[in-house]
Amino acid sequence: MLVAAAVCPCPPLLVPEVAAGAAHELDAARAACMDALGVLAAARPDRLVVVGPAEQSGRGTHAEGTRGSFRGYGVDVDVRLGAEREETSPRALPLSLAVAAWLLERTAWSGAPIEGLGVGEPLAAERCIQVGRDIAARAERVALLVMGDASACRTLKAPGYLDERAAPFDAEVARALGAADVAALEALDTELAYELKASGRAPWQVLAGAAEGAGLDGRLLYDDAPYGVGYMVAAWS
Repeated sequence: MLVAAAVCPCPPLLVPEVAAGAAHELDAARAACMDALGVLAAARPDRLVVVGPAEQSGRGTHAEGTRGSFRGYGVDVDVRLGAEREETSPRALPLSLAVAAWLLERTAWSGAPIEGLGVGEPLAAERCIQVGRDIAARAERVALLVMGDASACRTLKAPGYLDERAAPFDAEVARALGAADVAALEALDTELAYELKASGRAPWQVLAGAAEGAGLDGRLLYDDAPYGVGYMVAAWS
C-alpha cells in the first residue's frame, strides 16, 4: 500500500555542479525537494520505488546500487541509487533517476530498500495506472519518489517554444498534485502532454495508480517555470 509520495522535477540543473554559476536560480526548488523527501523518510516505508521518464535504453527496472553520472554535462559527478550492491545492472541510470539518486544522496537516505523504474513517454495511461497499482501491492508500506517535469512550452525561449496551452495544463497538474487528486492525474490528456513536452505525465499517472484507495493528502511545495519549463514539487502523506 502506498503510504507516502514525493514528486520532484528532474532537470540536471538541480545538480549545482551542472548549473555552475546559475545554481542559485534553483535553490528554492532544491529546498522543496529536500522537504518532500523528508516526508518519505518520516513515513518509514518498507520499500522506496523511484519512478522517472526514460529513453528506450533506460526503460524498465534498475536495481539498488545502479550507478548514474553527469559527466555528459562536463562535470565529475557520479551517483548511485541507494546502497552499494555486489551485482547491479551494467546499464546506467536514466537521467531522471540519476537526478533522483543525487537528491537521495543529499538526504543521506538510509531507510527502506530502493528500486528504480524508468518509464517511456509513449506508455498509455491505462498501463501507467496498472503499473502503479502493482507497485503499491508489493509491500505493506510503499513510498514513491516520482520524477518528471511539466510542460516545456511556457515561454518563447523554452525548449518547446511558447504554447498558450502550456500554462493552463501546468496549472491543472499543480492543482492535482497539491490536492492528491488521483482521478485528475489519471485523466490527464496524454496527447496534449506529449505536444507540450511534459515528461512527467507517465510517472504522475503511475503515482495515481499507486495512490488509488490510499486516502493520502497532498501539499504543493513548489511551482515555477524558471526556464520556460514547469517544475513542481509536491508531497503526499
